[in-house]
Amino acid sequence: MAAEESDSQTISGPILGRPEDFPDRPRRSRSGGRFLAYLVIGAIVVAMAGGWGYIMMLGRGSPVVRGQLISFDLGDPRSLPMTFQVSKPADRTAVCRLRALDASGAEVGSREVEVAPGNESVTLTERLETTALAANGQIQYCYLVQ
Repeated sequence: MAAEESDSQTISGPILGRPEDFPDRPRRSRSGGRFLAYLVIGAIVVAMAGGWGYIMMLGRGSPVVRGQLISFDLGDPRSLPMTFQVSKPADRTAVCRLRALDASGAEVGSREVEVAPGNESVTLTERLETTALAANGQIQYCYLVQ
């Protein structure tokens, strides 16, 4: 019965102490140190975001050149005819890299194609030589020649 009485007791005071039991702590002055730290962190974040955007733009190729795959023919096990369209400035030469992939996604053929100046939009058909039966064709990238 004594065990039941101790379990039913309620605690009426603080467990770890009262605020008056601790000495006053010195307050930190609100200086510009915290603001400067936030400013430096913000500048680092902005620089990282800008760098990431630049890297993503480089990976995508030139934003002025667009290559779009129209069709490809899977009939021949040693080649892959591809029809594609390239949009670019009319006075510039562009280079596009075409790829042929097998069913597992491995590259079985590739070729860089130069698109001569003259027209803004050019539709071409190119035949890629392949080392195995291709299951897919794609334009990996296009860029303007300097």
